Amino acid sequence: MHKIYPLIKSTNFPYIERNSLKTIQVNLGYKCNQRCVHCHVNAGPNRKEMMDKKTIDNVIDFCVNNEIQAVDLTGGAPEINKHFKYIIQKLFKKNIHIINRCNLTILEEEGMDELLDFFPKYKVELIASLPCYSQSNVDAQRGKGVFDKSIRILKKLNNKGYGESKSLLLNLVYNPQGAVLPPQQDKLQDQYKILLKNNFNIEFNSLYTITNMPISRFGSTLISKGIFDDYVNLLKDSYSEQAKNNVMCKNLISIDYDGYVYDCDFNQMLNIPLSNKKIHITDIKKEQLYKKEIATGDHCYGCTAGDGSSCGGSLT
Repeated sequence: MHKIYPLIKSTNFPYIERNSLKTIQVNLGYKCNQRCVHCHVNAGPNRKEMMDKKTIDNVIDFCVNNEIQAVDLTGGAPEINKHFKYIIQKLFKKNIHIINRCNLTILEEEGMDELLDFFPKYKVELIASLPCYSQSNVDAQRGKGVFDKSIRILKKLNNKGYGESKSLLLNLVYNPQGAVLPPQQDKLQDQYKILLKNNFNIEFNSLYTITNMPISRFGSTLISKGIFDDYVNLLKDSYSEQAKNNVMCKNLISIDYDGYVYDCDFNQMLNIPLSNKKIHITDIKKEQLYKKEIATGDHCYGCTAGDGSSCGGSLT
């Protein structure tokens, strides 16, 4: 794995600051049953880093004490964490909206099928990876057989009521196949809805197009191919001021598996801490995060290129 941070540290990215805190993104661990080529976490089956119950309780306390509206659970595959159900049940009791970023295939692993009933019981919003409606493209990016497994799980989620109303949200995520920007989100969503409905009788709520970030595994692949600088320049040349005004880090923080705080999930993976010093979730209050400069690098152009990109899709 190539070192990415020295290549993106020096930047002319515009000044941005946090103006509210509505959502916290919680990384429950880097272990995953897949090893996708575009993964900015470098997640995989051999990763050992996992959030423990004490840190999860710290996260819950922070949410309650600071009136957090939503918790976005991510990984790796967050479902692998043995305290996965615990954090959802606790947050649900506190009327905090729960989002789970699911790779779908994890729900076919042994013992995971019970989550198909658990998710609707606790009104968990699902954001599921399906980077294309084509089997060949999905399997090339995420591994052989992933597309068929994903389709089977999506059908099961539809049978539980997901994707058919706003009470059980099922949103899909598209990632480009390589060093290009995503297409226009609304048009691609229309294509997804038509093809998935016609070919598999699958329904979902929204499609999120997300730009591949030039960090971690994807960034290292770009370096190996000799196109890292070209891709970063593409992101810079496609800069959108409108997208910059809507970037997710303005109302979000990211928590790693040890409970340390970052401006976003991408900064977490680059080990760029909040305010350039390591701060634990137990040592900070929401008010301390307002009007503070957000740490940036050239990777931030990934969120402001074209129509913009965030964990909730395009920004324009």
